[in-house]
Amino acid sequence: MAKRKGAGGGTIVLRRIEEGGHGHHGGAWKVAYADFVTAMMAFFLLMWLLNATTEEQRRGLADYFNPTHALSNGVSGTGQPFGGSTPHAAGRMASETGAIRVERGPRPILADLEEEDDSPTPAEPFARREGPRGEEETPPPRMAAPGGAELGRVLPGPEGESDAARLTDAALRAELARREEAALQEAAAALRDTLRDDPSLSAAAGQFLVEVTPEGLRIQLLEADGQPMFSTGNAAPSERARAAIRAVAQAALRLPNPVSVSGHTDSAPFRGGGRSNWDLAAERANAARRLLTEAGLPETRLAHVSGHADREPLLRDQPGAAANRRVAITLLRQAEAPR
Repeated sequence: MAKRKGAGGGTIVLRRIEEGGHGHHGGAWKVAYADFVTAMMAFFLLMWLLNATTEEQRRGLADYFNPTHALSNGVSGTGQPFGGSTPHAAGRMASETGAIRVERGPRPILADLEEEDDSPTPAEPFARREGPRGEEETPPPRMAAPGGAELGRVLPGPEGESDAARLTDAALRAELARREEAALQEAAAALRDTLRDDPSLSAAAGQFLVEVTPEGLRIQLLEADGQPMFSTGNAAPSERARAAIRAVAQAALRLPNPVSVSGHTDSAPFRGGGRSNWDLAAERANAARRLLTEAGLPETRLAHVSGHADREPLLRDQPGAAANRRVAITLLRQAEAPR
């Protein structure tokens, strides 16, 4: 502070405030900066490790920091990093506990082929041999084929079936086809006898066509001039059609084969409000289906019901013939037709 006298004799006091340096702000910023640098270094180290390690090494690292649950039955990588076993390794690990193992076993024998006679036969002697686990193995089952030939089952090996197994399967299929053919022929003969002996059907015996085809046993109900199976232009069955379909249903119940029903018309155009031969054929097939089920045929036996209009005429050279108006009921084959 300085004092001096002014012009009027008064004393003037001048005060000068000298400011010192700024105070100390502390070192918190240094800690934050150090944390940032450390984090960046750790980040770049992580990136380098990801690029320098293999997938298997990374999986081991992950398993080490994420061990298996303590209550599980296996081991984890805890305490054994890098070189230790992990749940992903082969062997008895926790991640594989309860896994399903599929093993190929012997092929089953078709149960449809049975011995022709019920008399007991002595067991065939065979040489016992030990399996891979020490137990005794039984020989493959054998069956009698037509002509006395023996069908021996040969188990498939890891590289595929042997020629003997393929030949055996072919023989079994041939035997099934032969037996089904005999059953269809027998059912056809019995149905012809029924249609011939039934007084309500014998007069119209020429309107039934029963034949065994490669598709199966086919029974066709044909119309004739003056003797319709259905009312003209609609699907109302006549009494003759009802009696015939009941007979067909009884024949079908003796066999396990699935049943197909199809309706057919002639080439005459259908006259009536927007309907066509397609509608008429489908409606008559469906009417035949209802009569079959009413006669006791289970719904589960029906494979399909269809209408074909005039696309499959019975008499191709006479598309307008009455015989083309028909309903076909077919017991479909379950085995390949014999050649």
